[in-house]
Amino acid sequence: MTFEWPSLLWLLALVPALVGAYVWAQRRRKRLALTYASVGLVRAAIVPGRLWRRHVPPALLLAALVLLILAVARPAARVTLPSDHRTIVMAIDVSLSMRANDVEPTRIAAAQAAAKAFVQAQPPDVRVALVSFAGSAAVVQAPTRNREDLAAAIDRLELQRHTAIGSGILTSLATIFPEDAEELTAANSLSPSARSGETGRSLDDRTRPEKKAFTPVPPGSHPSAAIILLTDGRRTTGPDPVESARRAAERGVRVYTVGFGTAEGASVSFDGWSIYMRFDEESLKAIAEATRAAYYHAKSGAELHKIYEQLNAKYVLERKHTEVGGLFAAVAALLAVLASALSVFWFRRLA
Repeated sequence: MTFEWPSLLWLLALVPALVGAYVWAQRRRKRLALTYASVGLVRAAIVPGRLWRRHVPPALLLAALVLLILAVARPAARVTLPSDHRTIVMAIDVSLSMRANDVEPTRIAAAQAAAKAFVQAQPPDVRVALVSFAGSAAVVQAPTRNREDLAAAIDRLELQRHTAIGSGILTSLATIFPEDAEELTAANSLSPSARSGETGRSLDDRTRPEKKAFTPVPPGSHPSAAIILLTDGRRTTGPDPVESARRAAERGVRVYTVGFGTAEGASVSFDGWSIYMRFDEESLKAIAEATRAAYYHAKSGAELHKIYEQLNAKYVLERKHTEVGGLFAAVAALLAVLASALSVFWFRRLA
């Protein structure tokens, strides 16, 4: 445990002084009791068990004071709290290779089942969006908390030609940052020289208001959004996935990547054809590393389901360094109320 204002802990030095004052007051009280004519009458008036009772309310008040001093010093500790990742974008590869049946019943069916289970496991306050990508990327379902709409959107996924992993990342980012959608969408079709800024500016652009300059943030620092990207292939079109990941890193968004199928390469069959396939594991690892996320590899539907369970645990609970002064103050107030209640109940007076 640490303290934001440790200099205030000197107030704890008052505690021994208060204890000493209480002991002095008790001794003085005993000396005054000896002035009675008969000590036997005093002993007879004392109810058994009352001797220790009178010390309980002051002890509780002293404990409350200690907790209040600690609360003022603003204690902080690593505690497990609900995650701040409140918007999750699932980007799913819908290239024709997802029709392969090396994963029963098919790759796309296994991916859909695992995705729906992941969606249902999310806390009610988490919004989930669905992006599909093949030759291009599209938002199938905007961020929503409606689990039925998400399940229906997952069922609507349709397979297409090619694989544009970079487009899937950029479209997911545009879903998280709608104010940057125009810029991110344009990056899907720009050439490398255009993306580096070697393009002119049209006359029409001069009439538009100047947009606030973009300021990059540390990778992985975005507190309320993340992307989960699943693919079974490698880029065949669209922007460079690693370059797209850098755009996500500049915005602090983590991109968790899941390679589905065989990274080493294998022949799979669908529609009567046998095709040798492997996904680009190196790029997926680079995407995750650039955004301070993690890479996972699933060879079957069961493994994919386990990976989604792990990702769900990441989003639901996180250990964070959090200020807990409010908890100290609450316990202190409870002890003070308890001390007063016992004093009234036992002695018919406040402590």
